[in-house]
Amino acid sequence: MTFKTEADSGVADRDEWSYAPTVGVGPLRFGMTVDEVVEAAQVLGQTKVSECPRDHAIFSPTWKIEVRRGVAPSPPAVTAYVSQAVGLFCIAADAVHGPQVGHDGISLVGRDLLELESDEIAHAEAVDGHFRYMPEGYAGPDDPGVVMRGQHVGQVLRSRPLFMVTRDGANTEWDSMPSEEYRHGGSTT
Repeated sequence: MTFKTEADSGVADRDEWSYAPTVGVGPLRFGMTVDEVVEAAQVLGQTKVSECPRDHAIFSPTWKIEVRRGVAPSPPAVTAYVSQAVGLFCIAADAVHGPQVGHDGISLVGRDLLELESDEIAHAEAVDGHFRYMPEGYAGPDDPGVVMRGQHVGQVLRSRPLFMVTRDGANTEWDSMPSEEYRHGGSTT
């Protein structure tokens, strides 16, 4: 599959992962256990599992699995969140190191958010379809399983999509977002 990409995105070579709504991304399937995620993520590199703080009592215990490319210390390429009650419910692709994932032929990872918005508008007009804005103002596909986030990469705010299903005790994917992802938005060089 060929994705529309930005010519100078400031990102290294990327694997291309497929996305299937309510099913998963690449080798990761929603509902997987921590052990299943760690095993499936070995295609990218090393994993680190940690327990997430329980910021909201309605959610069951949750684990964060950071997947790094290769063996050298590096920022996570993918961060997966697994709930005790529903299994894998959120997959975040890093804007710089994450795999490329597309939706309707538009690449979603590591894009300048203004250019991504232009592509989403053009695509919606071409197919007489829709796109949507996230509560933070970022444009993304009209798919409730994709929550667009911003990640600073140098001087540019780039796309860091979260691919999600609703977790225990939440009404929507936006409500399901792990608290670590609300705090994310740090800089990457």
